[in-house]
Amino acid sequence: MRFTLSWLKEHLETDATVEAITEKLTALGLVVDKVENRAEELAPFTICKVMSTEKHPSADRLQVCRVNTGTETLQIVCGAPNARAGLKTVLAYPGVVIPSTKQVLKVGKVRDVESFGMMCSAHELLLGEDGDGILELDVHAPVGEAYAKWAGIDEILIDIEITPNRGDCLGVYGIARDLSATGLGSLRPLKEHKVKGSSPCPIDVKIKNQACPHFTGRVIRGLKNGPSPDWLQKKLQSIGLRPISALVDITNYFTYDRARPLHVFDASKIQGNLQVRLSKAGENFKALDGKMYTLSEGLTVIEDESGILSLFAVIGGESTGCDDTTHTVFLESAFSDPVSVTMAGRSTGIMSDSRYRFERGVDPASTLSGLEAATQMILDLCGGEASEVVEAGHAPNLTKHLSFNLARIESLGGTIVPPEKVKSILTKLGFEVKEQGKHLSVRTPSWRFGIEHEADLVEEILRVEGYDKIPAVSYGERPQQKPLGLQQTRRFMARDLLANRGLMEVVTWSFMAQKEAEPFGGIAENLTLLNPISQDLDGMRPTLLSNLLKAVRYNQNRGVESVALFEIGPQYSDPTPQGQHMMATGIRAGSFQIGNWREKKRLVDLYDAKGDAFALMEMANLSPQWESKAPEWYHPGRSATLKLGPQALGYFGEIHPRILKLFDLKGPVVGFEIFLDRLPLPKRKVTAKPLLTLSPFQAVERDFAFVVGRDVPADTLIKAAKKADPSLIEDCTLFDVFELDDGQKSLGIRVRLQPKDHTLKDEEIQVLSEKIISSIVQSTGGALRQ
Repeated sequence: MRFTLSWLKEHLETDATVEAITEKLTALGLVVDKVENRAEELAPFTICKVMSTEKHPSADRLQVCRVNTGTETLQIVCGAPNARAGLKTVLAYPGVVIPSTKQVLKVGKVRDVESFGMMCSAHELLLGEDGDGILELDVHAPVGEAYAKWAGIDEILIDIEITPNRGDCLGVYGIARDLSATGLGSLRPLKEHKVKGSSPCPIDVKIKNQACPHFTGRVIRGLKNGPSPDWLQKKLQSIGLRPISALVDITNYFTYDRARPLHVFDASKIQGNLQVRLSKAGENFKALDGKMYTLSEGLTVIEDESGILSLFAVIGGESTGCDDTTHTVFLESAFSDPVSVTMAGRSTGIMSDSRYRFERGVDPASTLSGLEAATQMILDLCGGEASEVVEAGHAPNLTKHLSFNLARIESLGGTIVPPEKVKSILTKLGFEVKEQGKHLSVRTPSWRFGIEHEADLVEEILRVEGYDKIPAVSYGERPQQKPLGLQQTRRFMARDLLANRGLMEVVTWSFMAQKEAEPFGGIAENLTLLNPISQDLDGMRPTLLSNLLKAVRYNQNRGVESVALFEIGPQYSDPTPQGQHMMATGIRAGSFQIGNWREKKRLVDLYDAKGDAFALMEMANLSPQWESKAPEWYHPGRSATLKLGPQALGYFGEIHPRILKLFDLKGPVVGFEIFLDRLPLPKRKVTAKPLLTLSPFQAVERDFAFVVGRDVPADTLIKAAKKADPSLIEDCTLFDVFELDDGQKSLGIRVRLQPKDHTLKDEEIQVLSEKIISSIVQSTGGALRQ
């Protein structure tokens, strides 16, 4: 938000220096970005006169000009289309810094013709947006005099940053109001206008869209549109706006002075009455910027009998634009829902001063008062006769009543502010304050949408009183921190475990594009964001895999050969708390990370993902079942689902080639997804590991080979073998797999027996072996291989 010191003082009666004002603005939360003294910046530029022009010998669009500076005549090469003999304009000598580029002007040759200066456009001097031609000054402008002195440009320009909740400070009056609350000056009240209409308004308005709850307007006849007066042009030029015409300049003035966007239609070009409605998909609209826009469905527009005239609160249409021939206008002042304006702006890509203010919230109570004030200025500057006001809908009441306990200032803010000072600050900021016992009854102003709680009122008091007034207090004894919950502890354990296994943790958006989610089941309709921060992040992610795969692609495109990533975070299946799952998801791609030079390089495979998934299971002291089925984004036959009873604990396997092609990845890529919140928590807290007891007796190992069906998992054999005698069987591992005919296979297992109180005899070993064989036969239906 840019404004000049003199413009501010039109609303704020103060003798404060610019340094004091800028310091107070920053303290209020209106951070000053920069301060420019235009008089100092433009001091080297002088007024000159073009004496003659000749065509450049080597360029069709350039002219060689003879320019009178008041003391000498210079040769200057100029490409401006309006350069001509007799024109008075602004001259920059070699060595001068050009404001728009911050570059030092030098003597140079342009197509072999020397140029000893530059004649400047408004854009180059930061006096406007017009850069197509050089400035044209009054014929009586004194040649050789400093341009800034002659033009009265002695302004100090202040540029501040406005946070999204302070739309009221997108007008100079709102800034002055905030400063007056600090005691830096007194706020000058706005003059109230009430223009009496001479006749009923010939144009009626109907609202067919709730996004526009209030619409006001009136017709003004017999006016004369032309250049606005010098004071208005200079005011707009001082903040970088290009004067266009009196009517347009007046609407721009109120946009920046009171944060009240307005629009003027050429009433002679309106056919019939107006209505505010939602657009239909495919409708076309030619805007004031000369571009044709194809509208999507559901955008708020204003139309007459001929079609769409305006994209409401964003930009007007070319068909009803005002020009020098305009003699009758329809002046519009309305209120719009910020969300609908954002949707229209993002859909079309149009950024305007009106959109910027409506998105952040325009005072709904200013709709009618803004119309009256603008009407009076149009009558003063352009003449004419105003009709009565036509009004549709009513201004919404967005104020809130809050009960304010003054003790909260100390408990939340750490300082004490006298009650009278509190009431004075709130009153100057526009709040209505009444005493209500020990509390204050506070009604928020119509322009402050973000004040909803006591804490917000405390913030208002503190920022005006000054955060530097809060006394420094040393910390007392630090309160004892609450211990982490079991679920929180498990997440940290999972992070440590996966990091120790060579995976690197990443943190990605909880949002993703709907297109990228389709291969993973898509995003539920009620998980689509209404106001996404980006069109590529318009839904809540149903899986972490998609973002991890994008991270793999990013690394592969930069030549990373081995990628191993994991993320601990939520994924969403529906908006309810039960639809949010805390996941541990990991990806390995390319070659396996080799620990030392003696190991042979290899590609990642299914068993790497299995190892990661089972490591997480062991962390939770689980031995889950598994089945060779997994979601469709995994490779069938090279993936599995981990289960505890009927509930799925997670998945692991090789990523489907179709997914790799969609993400443009080089295979192989394997991954795992574990539902951390589904892993059972321990029933009691274990404070220490059990005492390790080593048996002094010799262990015995026995090998067995069984013929089973090809669909029988090896894990079934191992669990059946351990079940034969859990107290003696210490370990059981698979050491051989051999495919046979007729849909069968041979599985070889090695069982380790560890006695604890005596050395096993052959007879005992034989009995145990028979129990192992019997258990496996019963569980698998297989037979001992002979």
